[in-house]
Amino acid sequence: MAGPTDNIRLRTATAADVPAMAACRLTDPAAGPPDPRMAAYFDGRHHPQQALGPRVGHVALAGEVVVGYIAGHLTTRHGCAAEVQYLFVAPEFRRRGIATALLRLLADWFVTNGARKVCVCVDADSLSAKPFYASTGATPFTQLWYRWHDISALLDPRT
Repeated sequence: MAGPTDNIRLRTATAADVPAMAACRLTDPAAGPPDPRMAAYFDGRHHPQQALGPRVGHVALAGEVVVGYIAGHLTTRHGCAAEVQYLFVAPEFRRRGIATALLRLLADWFVTNGARKVCVCVDADSLSAKPFYASTGATPFTQLWYRWHDISALLDPRT
């Protein structure tokens, strides 16, 4: 039986993927424009508050088209060891497990780099962000911030 992400390929992202990631974001006008600092983030020239240098991103591809992406970095922000910076899936590809697959890839990188306590700023305008993060085990600690006390729990495919 085919799974929901069988025709989706995941790979590590680079700064060269940023234009395609931006185009992906534009598939949802309600999401707002892509972050103009994204290329600088991937090049290591943009550093969110308390971000440390190590960072990684991944893209989800349908054929050669980016349909989702995620990125994160190590940090000391909010007492966490890592932060999810970007997570987006094109509307047509949502509810297929792509965001979860991307988050698991990033969680694996975090754990490999010694980061288990992870935070994410939730987009206040996104109706699905808070329920999604809660479904992955993150809990709110302010109105806009969620955290996983141990993101390694996401590496268990039963979660």
